[in-house]
Amino acid sequence: MCGRSDVRPFTLVRGPAAPLLLPDVDTDVLAPAHSGRGELAASAFAPLRYLPDGRDDPEFVLNDPRFRDAPILLAGRNFGCGSSREVAVWALAALGVRCVIAPSFGDIFAGNCVQNGLLPIVLDAGVVAAVAAEAATGEPFEVDLDGCVVRTPSGRAVRFSVNPMRRTQLLEGLDDLGLTLRRLDEITAFQNADRIRRPWVHDLPAAGRHGAHQ
Repeated sequence: MCGRSDVRPFTLVRGPAAPLLLPDVDTDVLAPAHSGRGELAASAFAPLRYLPDGRDDPEFVLNDPRFRDAPILLAGRNFGCGSSREVAVWALAALGVRCVIAPSFGDIFAGNCVQNGLLPIVLDAGVVAAVAAEAATGEPFEVDLDGCVVRTPSGRAVRFSVNPMRRTQLLEGLDDLGLTLRRLDEITAFQNADRIRRPWVHDLPAAGRHGAHQ
């Protein structure tokens, strides 16, 4: 067994922060199933990003040259709500987004972010709005996961908190399986001791073991 090897560790990300403070941007907006655009990067945000004739909407923030490759996204409340599709996170990653800062997230979306090396940060709505005001120039921000701080262009340091286990996953580039395998020696030692303590359980066929717990 092994964890995924394609999860990029997250330590410090520096770049513009694109302000998109719309509430309730759901996973069908992030990665539309029928956008008509083949690759993930092209289909991401399609309902907001393109005009009816298929041209880029100049009013959409990620079409602005200042934010086209922004690694940080400033979002509204309940970002990533809707269905549990993991492809919504893949679409953001395909655009180069490594961090989303919002007042709240869809729970499953936030979990999928961590599984794919993308950092979701929860900040008070007023703080997000103040940070977004600084972002308008396109000057670079820094998101430092090691220190749990966002540094704005003006030098303001905004502290944030992350679940310690999720922080470890992101810093080390681990999905849930990879995190579990860090304790493989402990797991193996427990299994070996349990075989001595309860040999009859381990001698049962698989079907019998399942029935024993019913």
